[in-house]
Amino acid sequence: MNGVHDMGGMHGMGPIGHDPDEPIFHHEWEGRVWAMFRATGAYGRGVWKNFRFELEQLPPAEYLRMPYYEKWFTVLVNRLERSRFITEAELASGKVDTSLPRPQAPPPPPPVPGAIPGASRLDLKVRARYRTGQSIRGRNIHPEGHTRLPRYVRGKRGVITRDHGVWALQDTDAAGGPVGHPQHVYTVRFAARELWGTQAAARDSVYVDLWEDHLERG
Repeated sequence: MNGVHDMGGMHGMGPIGHDPDEPIFHHEWEGRVWAMFRATGAYGRGVWKNFRFELEQLPPAEYLRMPYYEKWFTVLVNRLERSRFITEAELASGKVDTSLPRPQAPPPPPPVPGAIPGASRLDLKVRARYRTGQSIRGRNIHPEGHTRLPRYVRGKRGVITRDHGVWALQDTDAAGGPVGHPQHVYTVRFAARELWGTQAAARDSVYVDLWEDHLERG
């Protein structure tokens, strides 16, 4: 979907700061949110929608106001309440209601075909539609669900510089479920002037990793 979550290439957002000594977490509570996500993940198997899709359901004004991990925390709370793993009273008091049944995690899902232990890349033989050095174009699509295709490269021409092998498509449909199929992921170089016009520097380029479903022959 098109919304405030996809701010790449937009004006008026201010400079992007870089701190070489930036800590992993700026505040202790951020680390706790990360830990809660890791601890509760097994309880959402087959129940919770795709995280990115749920993140993009936050009201735009709230999404822009919230720091990064507050967004995560809000999605987590919404999930736990929706699944009745916590109640509004427990959330308000910060105390567990011991009279309620203890949540049980669903059984693990079956292994992902071609999964490599400790990696996200898939060990599957899938024919590549494109090749390194080939000119392509970002597809001009506007799906209702989540997509990893940035708006600023849609309809723009680029050149494939690297094939990263086979990965599961990370887009989701409007209901939050995964769509697509395992396919090759490529690094694509877009000239800055192709994206931003003649005011961009002639020698600058932007590199974007894209799935095959995001591309078409240019």
